[in-house]
Amino acid sequence: METFFTFLEKRVDDSSSLLCVGLDPHISELKEPSPASVLDFCLNLIRETAPYAAAFKPNAAFFEVFGAEGWTALKQVIETVQEESNRQGSMIPVILDAKRGDIASTAEAYAKSAFEGLGAHAITLNPYLGKDSIDPFIQNPEKGAFLLCKTSNAGSMDLQNLLVLPVGAESSAPLYIYVAHLARQWNEKNNVGIVVGATHPAIMSNIRAAAPDLWFLSPGVGAQGADLETALKFGLRKDGKGMLVNVSRSIARAENPGLAAAELRDEILNVKRELNR
Repeated sequence: METFFTFLEKRVDDSSSLLCVGLDPHISELKEPSPASVLDFCLNLIRETAPYAAAFKPNAAFFEVFGAEGWTALKQVIETVQEESNRQGSMIPVILDAKRGDIASTAEAYAKSAFEGLGAHAITLNPYLGKDSIDPFIQNPEKGAFLLCKTSNAGSMDLQNLLVLPVGAESSAPLYIYVAHLARQWNEKNNVGIVVGATHPAIMSNIRAAAPDLWFLSPGVGAQGADLETALKFGLRKDGKGMLVNVSRSIARAENPGLAAAELRDEILNVKRELNR
């Protein structure tokens, strides 16, 4: 059975890459504050970096700010990734960074919007409302979800580090460990992963121990200051996969984004080789 992660792993193999290119068209970085400028910004990044990308991750907020025209631009961005996929003969997954989380009936509408309306392959979700808020997104095994587990921002400590004592458990553990355990339970169709920020390497190591099989979507390398080698050391699975390194600003702001993506892809490969020695 084909699943989201079988598609992703094929793309990882085809591109020899674990790089997820973030598409975050900040208004301050656009030629002008308009949907057309958002589209130009993203299409240029996609076309230059597609050969080196295991996935693309557009952030919905930077499109939604422009209303309906922004939503249309987001759909065109996803269609352009599909065009690049066809050109390369290898499907490049699109992970919609929307961090949705709502009651089941509303979640069904969000899922239909992301997967049928926009054509995304996966989405980021807030698991706070529980499994019935996640189910609509993971019914189709070919569509994936990354649950927020330990995010890269400093404020993640406010809630995600709280100690919890699940019913029936003999000892407490941080909330992010509990989320990792839930994600493993809910990953019945091989289409559930977790967001684990690279800015917290020791915590990343603990989460990997708790979820040795799950895929991580890991922001924080680059502009947020996380160290790539340390992140890979603690985040990779034993098979050398299981982790998408998400980078946006340090690629988008480079004089040559394609070259920056190629160099980062190669650096990831070099670090992996060193870790395997």
